[in-house]
Amino acid sequence: MRAPSLGRRYGELRSGLRFVSRLLGSRHNPLLAQVVVTRRCNLSCGYCNEYDRHSPPVPLAALTARIDRLAALRTAAVTFTGGEPLLHPELDQVIRVARRHGMLVTLITNGFRLSRPWIERLNAAGLQGMQISIDNLRPDEVSMKSLVSVERKLALLAKHAKFKVNCNSVLGVSDARTQDVVTIARTAAKYGFQHSVGVLHDHTGALKPLSEVQIRAYATVTQISPSLVHRLNYRLFQKNLMHGRPNDWKCRAGARYLYVCEDGLVHWCSQQRGYPGIPLLEYTREDLRREYATQKSCSPTCTLSCVHQMSMLDRHRGRQPIADPVSTRRVEPAASAEAGGR
Repeated sequence: MRAPSLGRRYGELRSGLRFVSRLLGSRHNPLLAQVVVTRRCNLSCGYCNEYDRHSPPVPLAALTARIDRLAALRTAAVTFTGGEPLLHPELDQVIRVARRHGMLVTLITNGFRLSRPWIERLNAAGLQGMQISIDNLRPDEVSMKSLVSVERKLALLAKHAKFKVNCNSVLGVSDARTQDVVTIARTAAKYGFQHSVGVLHDHTGALKPLSEVQIRAYATVTQISPSLVHRLNYRLFQKNLMHGRPNDWKCRAGARYLYVCEDGLVHWCSQQRGYPGIPLLEYTREDLRREYATQKSCSPTCTLSCVHQMSMLDRHRGRQPIADPVSTRRVEPAASAEAGGR
């Protein structure tokens, strides 16, 4: 990857310091919001329940208003997602809006639509991080996100991107594809990128234990691409989940972490869509305080790393006296399962 300019490095430092200050300074501001810019995707993977084939991009004016509202709530970071966010023709303009507010800005993509012009647009907009989902070496009926399809895109990123790149893979699909994840991690390292592993979950976000083959592969991958954040996440969450054991933690979804769907509604996460279901433009600090203090009955077997990470530092502060408001809450229909790295 091309070295970032002094100005960009200074901007990243300021964003990082702002993130830390908002983590330590208050319990009642979001650390991360995942914002859907389009539900449409150019792929159709068997385990994913976060896409359709027809939805139009969310209008730029609507996305700008949502980012402005997140800024008013003192949100530290935003991740743009989908569907496939690179299907949004004005994605770089949305990134500019978030960067003007001083937020850390990242993107989750399957990488298929990456090109040098797109990379240059993302550079110019100030994107700070990209996660590319790669699950296997060759596409199959479970996942179309294959290394053979995007390795040329990785080479383009290595040559032109000024932002950090992380390749994320899913473990738990099948033993037959497990070794693929190790190859993907080695390929990511070859291009100078990080690699992370998500644990497969079902349509509610709950765990699916790994086999012994998959656990050994996980250990190998984490040696290829060591990371303090991933190591901490493993000790606090993934170790139990990989063996089918629940975790005892306080999920702060709806407060520290927000999932904003294409309709502009706030949900606990991508796998618990439907609650609280409040328009982001109407979301207040009272909503943040309530959801911070609300128990989530799905949390013991949750595999969503992004929610884990945004909640882990509030582990021992702030009780949750409010019972789960809808213990039998409706979860949107899902075809199969989805990756915990999202």
